[in-house]
Amino acid sequence: MSVAATAADVASRRTFAIISHPDAGKTTLTEKLLLYGGAIHLAGSVKARRAERHATSDWMELEKQRGISVTSSVLQFEWAGRHINLLDTPGHQDFGEDTYRTLIAADSAIMLLDNRKGVEERTRQLFDVCRRRRIPIVTLVNKCDRAGADPLELIGDVERDLGLTCCPMTWPVHRQSQFVGVYDLTAGVIELFDRDTGHGARRAEVERLTLDAPATTELLGAETVERLRQEIELLGTAGVPFDRDAFLAGDQSPVFFGSALTNFGIEPFFRTFLDMAPPPGPRDSSAGPVDPLDPGFAGFVFKIQANMDPKHRDRLAFVRIVSGHFEAGMSVTHVRSGKTLRLSAPQQMMARERQAVEEASPGDVIGVHDRGTLRIGDTLTDGRTLEFSGIPRFAPEHFARIHVRDPLRRKHLDTGLRQLSDEGAAQVFYTETVAGPTPIVGAVGLLQFDVMVFRLEHEYGVPCKLDRMSYQHARWVLGPEDEIERVGRAHGRLLVYDARNNPLILFEDAWSMRAALTHEGMLTYLESAP
Repeated sequence: MSVAATAADVASRRTFAIISHPDAGKTTLTEKLLLYGGAIHLAGSVKARRAERHATSDWMELEKQRGISVTSSVLQFEWAGRHINLLDTPGHQDFGEDTYRTLIAADSAIMLLDNRKGVEERTRQLFDVCRRRRIPIVTLVNKCDRAGADPLELIGDVERDLGLTCCPMTWPVHRQSQFVGVYDLTAGVIELFDRDTGHGARRAEVERLTLDAPATTELLGAETVERLRQEIELLGTAGVPFDRDAFLAGDQSPVFFGSALTNFGIEPFFRTFLDMAPPPGPRDSSAGPVDPLDPGFAGFVFKIQANMDPKHRDRLAFVRIVSGHFEAGMSVTHVRSGKTLRLSAPQQMMARERQAVEEASPGDVIGVHDRGTLRIGDTLTDGRTLEFSGIPRFAPEHFARIHVRDPLRRKHLDTGLRQLSDEGAAQVFYTETVAGPTPIVGAVGLLQFDVMVFRLEHEYGVPCKLDRMSYQHARWVLGPEDEIERVGRAHGRLLVYDARNNPLILFEDAWSMRAALTHEGMLTYLESAP
């Protein structure tokens, strides 16, 4: 492919994620972006748990039953000449590790806020991850179809709480306290939406009017028009203009208002977001920045998912392409092992749905079949020895012994635990007992345990139960073997080994861990696996 063609492909790519606190409407917004992007024709609702139709991004059976997102998914489609890679992430904090890893693959993010609550704790945590990576963020204030905080107060809260300059791009329009549309501050146009009987399942019909048009006063009333005019004047005086350089640096966030549930304000937001959001840029690596226009292939694995197709029990590795033109069947170097891999039958994804792709460009995410060779964080190249860093792995905070009800299913249990651990769904450790190695599972959030038990039973046919343990902290340790044994067997501690036989010590409380870190100087303690 010529340099010009590659540059055009890269310029058309938009790879982004949505960050929010649980219940801010992230899955609903994801569904509506798919609707406006033409990827689906009827939007599902995460609230309609018993409905025949569910949100497209919630493909796992447990997600459909509980009405929550528990795993990341990739949604790919085209709209208005853009090739879109939407990285849908779990909103619940118990699945934060999966969310953080997925954000590593994104070039920009949409920060979704509840119009009543503004910036919440989970939003703040994810924003900090984006800020550390200098990811450009566009803000959408959601749920404007119901009464909420004053828009100016919301913007002020965002600026004070996050240290982020906000630049309003649209403004909510209310008629008799009912949200009816948005004012586009850049185009100077009011976009009024019709509320249909489909509860947001179809695109909202829109009527565009200028503020001074006689029809505007007839539709909205003189009082509404005057109030809107005053708010616009205030924004023109006190607001800050859009600064693209500040936005790309992560210092300024354009702000939009809308309602994902009713579709009001979503199309103008999405249209402008795709124009604003940056295409793929250079990525830092151990060998220096890798430019997307570099002809040599490079990419990294940021997610592994087993059993997306229960009939085939397959395992798919999600690869973010950083540079070079990908073609089906090409051979690449697996940098960690130094081996050559042939990437055959690559997939493009719409949550669980897939289709074969013959080629892909920087910014795209592809799924490649894996038989256990790849791990999260692995780098694939055209032969160069470089690695992309920044894939987080968190020390678990909750631990449980796992017991299989049918001893004859132990082999299936080990298979399931190994695959779920490779996915990052949980971490598996082993401790020696009289009966042999006994598995212990660790999780960052308690809800991960529920997901693990559900998947072990329904995907691997292994009904099991968990017995919670009192340990709260874990540290991998390096040092003389006898010292590790002595420290790890002390009161309030437990010596275990991870799947790669690395030793780590579990501590019952922070005091016990601090005592070891302070007084056992012969050992080196690590928060992540060596």
